[in-house]
Amino acid sequence: MNKINTLFATHGDKKLLSLYFCAGCPTLDGTAQVIKTMERRGIDFIEVGIPFSDPLADGPVIQTAATRALKNGMTVTLLLQQLRAIKDEVSIPLILMGYLNPILHYGIDRFCRDAAEAGVSGLIIPDLPFDDYLSTVKPAADRYDLRIIMLISPETSDERIRFIDDHTDGFIYMVSSAAITGAQQSFDDAKQAYFRHINQMQLRNPRMIGFGISNKQTLESAQANAAGAIIGSKFVTLLNETGGDADAALDQLFAALRS
Repeated sequence: MNKINTLFATHGDKKLLSLYFCAGCPTLDGTAQVIKTMERRGIDFIEVGIPFSDPLADGPVIQTAATRALKNGMTVTLLLQQLRAIKDEVSIPLILMGYLNPILHYGIDRFCRDAAEAGVSGLIIPDLPFDDYLSTVKPAADRYDLRIIMLISPETSDERIRFIDDHTDGFIYMVSSAAITGAQQSFDDAKQAYFRHINQMQLRNPRMIGFGISNKQTLESAQANAAGAIIGSKFVTLLNETGGDADAALDQLFAALRS
């Protein structure tokens, strides 16, 4: 069974925590160590960002990380080589998160094949049109037992959400707002109402909430309304500030999530 499906089938009452970081930032060769450290420290699954020159859905923190990674020399090919080298040392699910352009340039079927061979369990492609997902990406992903994770936001219609729920398998990424990524201090009444509404829809797929989680208040709100939380910008900031020392970054992140 795919590692993503296994995780969500077996986590019980535990609230899951996923972290995002951009491969190749702050150092080109730090990807493997960051991943192994996160697993050792109890992170449930990891989103590994593929740096891209025009990350439209991302805020300044992740945009800056992508720019730095590209300047460091990170490429899709190199990232897959780095992941392949540690595939037998990592047991938690790895999800590649990246934009469509580099994947198309690499070749969709080749990318899915090489990602699966590198130990990847799923893909998040924020700018992937759903029609292209159904006609082109999903068949390739299914061939290699990869899960394509789709995003929904407060602006996504109920009809669209149910369509996504019917045609995906893994989990649904609930974006907390229609804004770009970035840490927030709290989730306002509108976001809380959105969370409650999605809960009432009783979707087939489990959900994870991301975008804006950076402290105890936002973490607990996400955990109360989904299977768990995804943290990106906050961890990317800390990882950069510590020069790529994932243990130190995690120490600071866990302290922030307690306060």
